[in-house]
Amino acid sequence: MDLWISTSNPRKQIRLSMLSTAAGLFLASYFISFNSPDRNTMAGFLLGMLLLVIGAAGFMVCSRQKVVVDPNSRLITIEEINRFGTRKRTISFSDVVEVNIGYLGKKSNFVSWYYLVLKLEDGEQYPLFTPGRFFEGGSDISTVEGWRQRLKLYLNY
Repeated sequence: MDLWISTSNPRKQIRLSMLSTAAGLFLASYFISFNSPDRNTMAGFLLGMLLLVIGAAGFMVCSRQKVVVDPNSRLITIEEINRFGTRKRTISFSDVVEVNIGYLGKKSNFVSWYYLVLKLEDGEQYPLFTPGRFFEGGSDISTVEGWRQRLKLYLNY
């Protein structure tokens, strides 16, 4: 079987952070200029500040995640590279007890992300292809089900 390598898209993370920062700056600067602050003005200003902080924090913690499933060495390697360094985790195929699909979002507002959840031998549940990392196809349940079937095939190889 072939090596399965999947990489997240940090550009989408950066775009989302920049959008949040820009919206925060706009709201904060727009609502601070009012002379008579009432509750609505203060709420608009505070919302702007909150978006600004979330955007700035999102930009600082933006990272690239690389998942490598190697059927020959029977290892899953997750490498995360961010501004503060690199973190690496290796999971042996023999440690994986079950592979499930996790869900984050709300169907009513059409925001949904799916990801794989590895249940490990020690009881830990490890998320793979996590939401917010923008792995291609993470918002499509059929794609993620394909990932699950492929990983189960690799684990049983």
